[in-house]
Amino acid sequence: MKAKTVIISGIALAAAGSTVQSCLALATSTVGVAIIKQILLGGITKGLNTFKDKNAFLQSNLIDQAMPQQLRNLNGVLEKVAPSLVTKQREYIAEAAAYTVNTAQPILVNAVNGLTSDDITRIANGGKGAATKVLKEKTQEQLIQAIMPKVDEKLNQFGIVKTVNTALSGNSILNSLLGHQSSAANGSALSRLASEQMVDGLFNIVENYENQNTDKISQALGK
Repeated sequence: MKAKTVIISGIALAAAGSTVQSCLALATSTVGVAIIKQILLGGITKGLNTFKDKNAFLQSNLIDQAMPQQLRNLNGVLEKVAPSLVTKQREYIAEAAAYTVNTAQPILVNAVNGLTSDDITRIANGGKGAATKVLKEKTQEQLIQAIMPKVDEKLNQFGIVKTVNTALSGNSILNSLLGHQSSAANGSALSRLASEQMVDGLFNIVENYENQNTDKISQALGK
């Protein structure tokens, strides 16, 4: 009986191993890779279309959830000092987002098209949102650095940085919230936070799109 149990267990393990191998083989096949890339590109398109639409950007919970804590803290102080500035700041960040689309898109598309066999294997072996996670790891900081100059340009063009500085002048609150930087650097600090929100919000949209297409992912993975 013990020998039979060992044999049965061995067969079960072998079957499980065969299933994993077959799923991996399907995922790394031309069709499997194409499906995974198609879903990522679909999520990117949805995210960038949100960036192009100011109202959609402002109304997106996925983008709001990506707001860095420092920016939330800053807005909390502004709500007490000059509530209208929070509304203006959000609107200007939304308008700046549209200005970053042409910079962000090629970085993301090239990253998707350049997914390696190791990346696909990680996606196949990963869980929910694995494809977005891999893409985010490959491009997050690159995207922030690429769009930040454009965000900084727009926010300064709109005058929001100077206005925020003026509203909080005399109490050093802005400097403490933005990392004790000098006033000259506050534009970059605020732009960095806004850029982080944009990039992380974009990945939230991509992940949400990926999760909405779990059936296609399962098909690509042979599950």
